[in-house]
Amino acid sequence: MGDGRLTEDVYTAADARLAETDARVAATYPGEPPGRRPVHTVYVPASQYRTRLVADWGKQAMRVFVERGDLLGLSPDVAERVHAKLLTEPIEDLRIDFEDGYGDPGDAEEDAAALDAGRVLATTGGTPFVGIRFKSFEAATRRRGIRTLDLFLSGLLENGPLPEGFVVTLPKVTAVDQVSVAADVLAQLEVAYGLAEGVLRFEVQIETAQSILAADGTIAVARIIQAAQGRCSGLHYGTYDYSAGLGISAPYQSMDHPAADFAKHLMQAAAAGTGVRLSDGSTNRLPVGDDLPGAWAEHLRLVRRSLENGFYQGWDLHPHQLPTRFAATYAFYREGFPTAAARLRDYGSQTSSGVLDEPATAEALARYLLGGYHCGALETSELPFAAATLERYARRTA
Repeated sequence: MGDGRLTEDVYTAADARLAETDARVAATYPGEPPGRRPVHTVYVPASQYRTRLVADWGKQAMRVFVERGDLLGLSPDVAERVHAKLLTEPIEDLRIDFEDGYGDPGDAEEDAAALDAGRVLATTGGTPFVGIRFKSFEAATRRRGIRTLDLFLSGLLENGPLPEGFVVTLPKVTAVDQVSVAADVLAQLEVAYGLAEGVLRFEVQIETAQSILAADGTIAVARIIQAAQGRCSGLHYGTYDYSAGLGISAPYQSMDHPAADFAKHLMQAAAAGTGVRLSDGSTNRLPVGDDLPGAWAEHLRLVRRSLENGFYQGWDLHPHQLPTRFAATYAFYREGFPTAAARLRDYGSQTSSGVLDEPATAEALARYLLGGYHCGALETSELPFAAATLERYARRTA
């Protein structure tokens, strides 16, 4: 009694038959990457990019926060942290935009702007993450987009090293093959500029119906990740291009439209476990003039909604959106961290509590706490374990 009846040959045969599958799954689903992720990406037209841009955005955001911040109804703890953030790191991720925000001024002007932007970045820095958005790889703009990226890197690398956290953005994907070609172009740029293999990575903007559902009925967004050949660091939802492409009229184009939720659910399912991070889109209702209170209230609500739905990053388009970005983000983390810390501490010590957490939930709790820690919502002293230990939990290696 109690002895199994299968021979070792059965176990060995199962291992052998699934060896290739095991390797493929491990390569395809490496899990959450280590390190910090930004809570937002700020898009600035290349024509507006300048040496003091980050400082100027921070000053403008601080001014409106000091003057009107009482409208946000923040707790003293969150308000103090937002104030400190605007003072020290108002922009976490900056994207110098050569696409929709820049337009088509002509080849000579864009050539000069690309070189100049690279030079300015090399001598300025100022944000943990940075990069450019070039024009799409559709036929009409492909050559222009590649040339802009090439010239930008020339201006950058002739004046300094590639910055930490550098990433570029591929917009308006209408065919998976465009992603494959973009990956190949980045590989060739690495060779041309003597960069380490794989160091140039890109985000893919999900802002066309074709980047969700391909013509043959397959889920394009999952194929996009694989076509990037390991270079895809993120999928970014594009609120207005995607909505317009579906025929949704302008007053109803928003981050919380059912069509947006459908696209973002598919993005989540496609990216889960791959190490590809997600970003929600933007709101084009800017908090300026008499509309500041209403626009702030809407931005707070939308950022909080994104966070609750598992999108920990979004786009910001105006300095006045920075106070609400950090206010909503800090409130989200500070409200939930006591419970999250206690649950993870109990899980780690095998302590019996009122919640029975699985390893996957422990992973999510660790990622949550790390997100709050990296953006400044949580202090080291508030974490249940050291950040390095949380990193191991977040990748299920603890």
